[in-house]
Amino acid sequence: MDIALSTYSAPPALHLSEFHGIHMPKSSSLSLLYNNKSKSKSKSKSNLSSTMFPLPQTFPVSRSRKLDVCCSATISSSSAPEQTKTIRNVKEKSVSVVLLAGGQGKRMGASMPKQYLPLLGQPIALYSFYTFSRMMEVKEIIVVCDPSYKDIFEDAREKIDVDLKFALPGKERQDSVYNGFQAIDAKSELVCIHDSARPLVSTEDIEKVLNDGWLNGAAVLGVPSKATIKEANSDSFVVRTLDRKTLWEMQTPQIIKPELLRKGFELVNREGLEVTDDVSIVEHLKHPVYITEGSYTNIKVTTPDDMLLAERILNVE
Repeated sequence: MDIALSTYSAPPALHLSEFHGIHMPKSSSLSLLYNNKSKSKSKSKSNLSSTMFPLPQTFPVSRSRKLDVCCSATISSSSAPEQTKTIRNVKEKSVSVVLLAGGQGKRMGASMPKQYLPLLGQPIALYSFYTFSRMMEVKEIIVVCDPSYKDIFEDAREKIDVDLKFALPGKERQDSVYNGFQAIDAKSELVCIHDSARPLVSTEDIEKVLNDGWLNGAAVLGVPSKATIKEANSDSFVVRTLDRKTLWEMQTPQIIKPELLRKGFELVNREGLEVTDDVSIVEHLKHPVYITEGSYTNIKVTTPDDMLLAERILNVE
């Protein structure tokens, strides 16, 4: 029987102590951030106090949203649990993860790309790498990285139960995604593209966006914008204030069915288009992209301040 997924009630706030999925020693990872920096700059960075990042007592769990799609399932109201449960549509070992780890991370000002800096003793890129490797839906992980950092993932091979492949990074993000896409298994039913600089993505959010990607062809994690966004002209004068209720900040992973991504790349390459994120490739096909509400903790570690915030999140037990 075809039924429409209904809107669920939001569960209670989740204490950050319940954040799980990553277990690491708690040694500081900031020492590598400031190589070749002056003492004064180092001091100003390292003295960023907890007042800059006040520790929240609770963190809201992602709200579930209504999907305007149908799925084949039968739900008994008598046995339905009180809390939300995702209806699984994604098969085991049917997802190819393209993990983008080829960026240079110049804004971090470190001696190596940001995704390889140690976060509480472990390279940032390995956090999401291990998270994906533990998911039953994932068949393989294609790491797009510079060959000089390949050993970081090779050394972790014996700890995972999925296939591990590598691809070379390109000049632009879309080139790196394309290179990773060329390496996926021909039988994969979903492509899951993720920035390795987002170490805190949760299994729960990944499962939700995978499910939405399967139902809609393309889906992306996102969070409602908190800031007021204004459109400006070339002279830096405000043109208008955008309606914050309609604005979302995009995250990763971004999920696309292989056949859609292939058609999108054909169009982008043929017309010489530039895209800033992965689902934009599909948008050029006029195919709808579903936004799955994610979590604000799924930050991208780009600056030293981001590193401090990520450490604080991980240190809360």
